[in-house]
Amino acid sequence: MGKLTIPLLAIDGGGTKCLVVFMDAMGNTLGQGKAGSCNYQGIGRDAVVLELISGIQEAIVDLRKGAGASVNDSEIEIECAVFGLAGLDTAYDRQIIMGMVQEVLEHLHIQVKHLVVENDGFAALLGATAGQPGILVIAGTGSIVFGINERGETSRAGGWGHRVGDEGSGYWIGKQAVKAILKAHDGRGEATRLGEWVFPHLGMSDAEDLFNWVYSSDYSVEKLGELSRLVSLASSAGDQEAVNILTDAGHELFLGVRAVIKQLQLMDKPFTMILQGGVLQNENLVGDILIHKLKEFAPLAQLDTAKKDPIYGVMAMGLSYLKSTFHQSET
Repeated sequence: MGKLTIPLLAIDGGGTKCLVVFMDAMGNTLGQGKAGSCNYQGIGRDAVVLELISGIQEAIVDLRKGAGASVNDSEIEIECAVFGLAGLDTAYDRQIIMGMVQEVLEHLHIQVKHLVVENDGFAALLGATAGQPGILVIAGTGSIVFGINERGETSRAGGWGHRVGDEGSGYWIGKQAVKAILKAHDGRGEATRLGEWVFPHLGMSDAEDLFNWVYSSDYSVEKLGELSRLVSLASSAGDQEAVNILTDAGHELFLGVRAVIKQLQLMDKPFTMILQGGVLQNENLVGDILIHKLKEFAPLAQLDTAKKDPIYGVMAMGLSYLKSTFHQSET
């Protein structure tokens, strides 16, 4: 059995989807695959292991098609593997996630010379800014803010998960929509038409059905996060409660951005702010609120309008390591 050596394996395992890319040292894609959520806090450890195995296996098939090799005729050795995974927020998380990564690599018989495992947002930030001052705001199913200043100091805010955090995220927006519908049903809240979009989407007829679904086994973080798109539709149709929810989401995201700016002392300094995630890329009202408040608080901030997926930041981290290794070997 031969050995197939690949310079880089880059994995962006977010709360909604996982992207896997094999690359050469020049940054050319050799094979790629996709899978589902990789946040163990949302779907559980074993489910993430299966998703990672599935995504990497798909990329291996694609890789070996291009290499002219059959799927089983050689082992794979990776010079540098970078895993950017959601849910890596504490030392406890790192212990669990490192165990997951090792299990995946052993299952697939992949050898890795240099392994990097970071929070998916932190990896995306370092890749996007190349170490220059910048702030990355991610608002997808979950939400988090990362930042780095000119001294290389880093900071983060949010990212505490759906049970106690993720303010401004798709999940948070969906939860506010459910609460607004139930409050209106009771007469405790303002009237809203949100049910006109939410009920048909979930196959329901009224607020009691919605309540039963929330406490059923069919409920999930991902399904609740999908409701954010419906809140946007209701907002466009003029529903004031939907407008309020999206406005509040923008305010909540700004609180995280403001905290990171203060911690890194960037209030009166130039830096790049990068917006990523489905909420910020698709919900204009949320982004507009956030940007307006940012310009008032940190006028020298420059918005990066490039809408690249976080996988590009993960790739950049790996390629940076490969280049530094190459230069070291030359000297």
